[in-house]
Amino acid sequence: MRFARGFSLIEVMVVVAIVGLLAVIAYPSYQGHIRKGARASAQAEMMKIADRQAQYLLDARTYAVGSGALTALNISLPTDVSAKYTVTITAADGTDTPSTPPSYTIRATPVTGNAQVPDGELTLTHAGMKTRAGNPGW
Repeated sequence: MRFARGFSLIEVMVVVAIVGLLAVIAYPSYQGHIRKGARASAQAEMMKIADRQAQYLLDARTYAVGSGALTALNISLPTDVSAKYTVTITAADGTDTPSTPPSYTIRATPVTGNAQVPDGELTLTHAGMKTRAGNPGW
């Protein structure tokens, strides 16, 4: 008499079902961690921009604002940030012209259709106030 070796079809199907269930549970958590990592990268770049703004203020007596602000500050965003966020620098009143007294707001707006959209817009002002989706703090 020969003994059958290997797994039965039912055993294989049970294992596949368990692996599928674990994947369904783990994938949203994984996406959340990826989103948090991208947000942390954007926040770090925003802090870097704020540091450069402080240096620029000492030299120019105003902050760099408008479409050429990142160029004036000699900053190029890393691809992991620029692929997920659009970073702009405006005066605190929302215009692209320097204000008196000097002020700025750095905005990182998620690119439409991106996984970062649920996070909302990140902002950092010249006074150090941080918001995420309009709520205080990051």
